Amino acid sequence: MFKSGAVTIEVEDLKNAEQFYVETLGLKVQFKIEGHLIQVEAPGLAIGLVQPREGQESHSGKSGSIHIALEVQELDSAVKLLESRGVEFQPIMEEGAAKIAYFSDPEGNPLYLIELKH
Repeated sequence: MFKSGAVTIEVEDLKNAEQFYVETLGLKVQFKIEGHLIQVEAPGLAIGLVQPREGQESHSGKSGSIHIALEVQELDSAVKLLESRGVEFQPIMEEGAAKIAYFSDPEGNPLYLIELKH
């Protein structure tokens, strides 16, 4: 029924967000609306990074109720790669059939890497 999904994250600094999601995490840019929106892509998931227009209130990093998961094949090597790019992780957790490493983007939006043991 569904082919893919998307999530939108509000950010205060669009250039900084683009640098983190594209250069640090290695996601690909799908499209941009200059000064307002950048949509990046992970396999099966589009992430819209939107900066409020002038006069609009920002809610960046304030939610905490949503976490973005990015599945990886080998968690330890992915963590090492991203740590070498300046990402700070919480300790790796093992939960049932999954290994999980939580981190945040520069504005405090929560993300995690997950390795599923099949």
